[in-house]
Amino acid sequence: MNHIRRLLIASIAITAMGVAAPTFAASKGTIYYMVPTLLDEFQTESVAAIEKFVKDVGYDVVTLNADNKTDLQQSQMNDTILLKPAAIVLAAVDFNALQPSIEKARAAGIPVMEFDRQITATPSDFTSVAGTVEIGHVAAIEIQRLLKEKKGEVKGKILQVLGDPADPYTLDIQKGFEEKMKEFSGVQIISLPAMAWEASNAGTIVADQLVANPDIDLIFVHAAHLAVAAVASLEAKGKKPGDVMLVSSNGAPVGLDLIRKGWENVEVEQPLYAQAAAIAMFADKVVNKQEIKPGSYKVLGLDSTVTIEKWGPNIKIPGAAITKDNVDEARFWGNLKAPADKVTPVE
Repeated sequence: MNHIRRLLIASIAITAMGVAAPTFAASKGTIYYMVPTLLDEFQTESVAAIEKFVKDVGYDVVTLNADNKTDLQQSQMNDTILLKPAAIVLAAVDFNALQPSIEKARAAGIPVMEFDRQITATPSDFTSVAGTVEIGHVAAIEIQRLLKEKKGEVKGKILQVLGDPADPYTLDIQKGFEEKMKEFSGVQIISLPAMAWEASNAGTIVADQLVANPDIDLIFVHAAHLAVAAVASLEAKGKKPGDVMLVSSNGAPVGLDLIRKGWENVEVEQPLYAQAAAIAMFADKVVNKQEIKPGSYKVLGLDSTVTIEKWGPNIKIPGAAITKDNVDEARFWGNLKAPADKVTPVE
């Protein structure tokens, strides 16, 4: 009973912060969303999106915030298993540490869906992630366009600022980007990592490279908060918007603001809303333990692909390019306006 009491108190606390608790109206059951933290806009918006879309398909939702603490998320998983919900949606604080909790839930007959943070070490019932290699592809296509518009052909010097090299997210983006750029022999790419995804590290890289390579045509950073630091370094060198082209990925509000201010040319979005919508679309299949078929699916208008991997059904959703022409569209999560579109369950 102490476990359940703590869980109910946590649910009440989440409600007090403005995150909806279940209404307990007639529904298909309750799905618990384990959010790793509420300290950044991606995570807070993921709560709004998952609750909205999962409710669209008939489930109540309870969100539990782990405050970026692995032991707390493990405890929350254990407590939730005792309540026997229809399913659990997990965005893990620590991939390896949550593996036993996933296995315990599934052994108890509770399906587990992974959101955004892919866990491959143990099976889950469904995984919804961004197509990170595809984000790199989209960035490359946009950068090819920008270089051609500036120089008449695809050539020039690019500074690529990665995130932490231990993070598969940034390595996949790099892989996709360089795959699409390798055919252009006139393009030189300088790639350096911003360790621990620290913006200050990105700022230092840009400042140093502007001295070592003053002819840099374009800077490609793997997250919008790194773009903010890049702009600060450009300003410190006396650069003005447009002097050095800038492309970023993940679609955070600061990236969209930089587009509006003229500093950034393109932001390639991590498709948060579509990732959340996919969880809802396949919820009935997961809860009812029905087969999920591989193939192509439309998720909020994005062409997405389900494959059956060793860790279970996995959907990859590509990002879209955000420019000054479409920056204000509500479909982009960086505008913090969850789309009104209702999703329907996959038959």
